[in-house]
Amino acid sequence: MNILDKAIATQIANIEKKTGKSLGQLGQLIKSSGISKHGEIVAMLKADLGLGHGDANTLTHIALKSDGASAAAEKGLEGDAILDEIYVGPKASMRPIHEKLIAGIDAFGEYEVVPKKGYVSLRRKKQFAMVGPASNTRFEVGINIKGVPGTDRLLEQPPGGMCQYKVKVGGVDEVDAELMGWIKMGYDAAG
Repeated sequence: MNILDKAIATQIANIEKKTGKSLGQLGQLIKSSGISKHGEIVAMLKADLGLGHGDANTLTHIALKSDGASAAAEKGLEGDAILDEIYVGPKASMRPIHEKLIAGIDAFGEYEVVPKKGYVSLRRKKQFAMVGPASNTRFEVGINIKGVPGTDRLLEQPPGGMCQYKVKVGGVDEVDAELMGWIKMGYDAAG
């Protein structure tokens, strides 16, 4: 079992302990709710079970089998083929940004790339960054670091989201020492 699988198994065990329900019972609860949209299920789990966003999101992905890794596997995709699915059409011009970021992050050491719908999550024991196109014209890097004051570039995000900070990247030249320093802080903390 890899680090990511262990982390998800631990997260599921914690969800079961917190709710007093097995994964099967939680899946049945979601199914019997009649709700089918991801965001609505997350909101229901947060409201009805008191789960945090991360736990509710993971549980929803498991119930819907909608996480990026499952979707990619179902399509028979892996490696660069996953990126080909993300960086297609108008988003194709953003792939060099992705490649420069990953080349810099590779120098930090070992980590896992977990495909999601439209972006990739970068994880050690926990997620330290998310990279990918936010729209057809905007690339974003989400970073998980604590205790760093936000700036005009390092944008603090509201509590409860998937990342504490976001950086908008307009081109390959913006993948600089400052950005890589913030990502390295997240990498080190996720270890």
